Amino acid sequence: MPNTMRSLLREGNGSLQALGPESTAADAVALMNRRNIGAVLVMTPDETLLGIFTERDVLRRVLGERLDPATMALESVMTREVFWIGPSGTTDQALALVAERNVRHLPVMDEQHVLGMVSVRDLSAAVVRERDMEVAALTSYMHGSYTGHADG
Repeated sequence: MPNTMRSLLREGNGSLQALGPESTAADAVALMNRRNIGAVLVMTPDETLLGIFTERDVLRRVLGERLDPATMALESVMTREVFWIGPSGTTDQALALVAERNVRHLPVMDEQHVLGMVSVRDLSAAVVRERDMEVAALTSYMHGSYTGHADG
């Protein structure tokens, strides 16, 4: 059975890292480096999602425009159009969305509430785990020790 975003979040993937819109690009880069992540969400104090700030934004909107990361507010350089997936979405649906929209991070949202965020790395690891389980089940079946159903 394919993983859902809810199950990925339960497994410890999709940690939520967020900053306010007044935080600077330098603040975001420091957080991203400290946590070894490629994006942070930009949210209001009441947890309304305003945008996302990614490594790509650092390169294109800050450094590429020769702006000072120490003074540039995230609300000025964040990506405002955020693609997201619901908690019941599957890894396959999430992978299709990241491929279609050319993004590497997807917030997991229930209505307007952000539950977490998954990356392409989280999704790839989930697919590998799913395939490993399928291979183990097929190997077990071929060797006669499969317990997936009663003998008929």
